Amino acid sequence: MTAAATQRLCDVVLDDTIGRATPDVEHERAVAIFDLIEENSFEPVGHDSGPYRLNLSLIDAKLVFAISARDGETIATHILSLTPFRRLVKDYYMICESYYAAIRSSTPSQIEAIDMGRRGIHNEGSQTLMDRLDGKIRMDFDTARRLFTLVCVLHWRG
Repeated sequence: MTAAATQRLCDVVLDDTIGRATPDVEHERAVAIFDLIEENSFEPVGHDSGPYRLNLSLIDAKLVFAISARDGETIATHILSLTPFRRLVKDYYMICESYYAAIRSSTPSQIEAIDMGRRGIHNEGSQTLMDRLDGKIRMDFDTARRLFTLVCVLHWRG
């Protein structure tokens, strides 16, 4: 198999510890997972026999990345504090609310300016995620963006 076929996620599961939310939020979570699986570059450091399954759970307000092989064999578990993401997620939701409000009543240039700010915060969160997983998981920036989207959706209760 090629590196593109093996250095990737083939499945992402949200553990029951994540909790359930409104139907709209559940839909957003499903879309975020679909987008992530559809296109990604993901490889646990020291392991090159993917594709991989990722199980996300919450333990003591920490995000747990449990990585396994396609056959279920455990590969690695990484635990991330959500503290470095709290401000970013809060800012991201505030600017998203502004963006959706602006769509209804603002000029295209105002909407574009708000959208640039939204993308900037999203990029910052994506880079923070990459930095926190550095030396543990190799991924490209687009995959980090999709994972950060999922982290944001996990915080969204609806």
